[in-house]
Amino acid sequence: MAKILDGYRYTEKHEWVKLDGDTAIFGISDFAQNALGDIVFVDLPKVGKSVKKGQSFGTIESVKAAEDLYAPISGEVIEINPEIAKDPSLVNKDAFAAWMIKIKNVNSSEADSLMDSSKYKDFTASL
Repeated sequence: MAKILDGYRYTEKHEWVKLDGDTAIFGISDFAQNALGDIVFVDLPKVGKSVKKGQSFGTIESVKAAEDLYAPISGEVIEINPEIAKDPSLVNKDAFAAWMIKIKNVNSSEADSLMDSSKYKDFTASL
C-alpha cells in the first residue's frame, strides 16, 4: 500500500505539492516511485527558472522508464534538493522526504483543483 500523507495535494500524474505560505515544495508520490522502480537519475531545473502548472519541470529515470515531471502549480524555483541529485535512490526510500524543488511566488488557488489525500487514495485505488 502506497503511503499517502494528509496536508499535501496530488496530481493525476502522481506529483505532490505541499504549500507553505507563498512557497511550495514538489515531489513525486510514493505510488509513483513504486511504479517506476529503482530510480537512477533525476534532472531538475535551475534556481530562478519559472515553472508553470501542468508543464514539465524535469525528468526522472528508473531502470524501467524515463518520465517527465509536471508542475502541480506555478512559481519560481528557489531551491532544488541537492541530496537527490547525488543519490536519486532516496526517492525510493521516502518519496516525501526526497522532495525535488521549492518554489516561491505561488498562486495557491491553483492547488484547489488538485486532489487532497482522500481523493488521491480513491484515485490510486482505481488504478
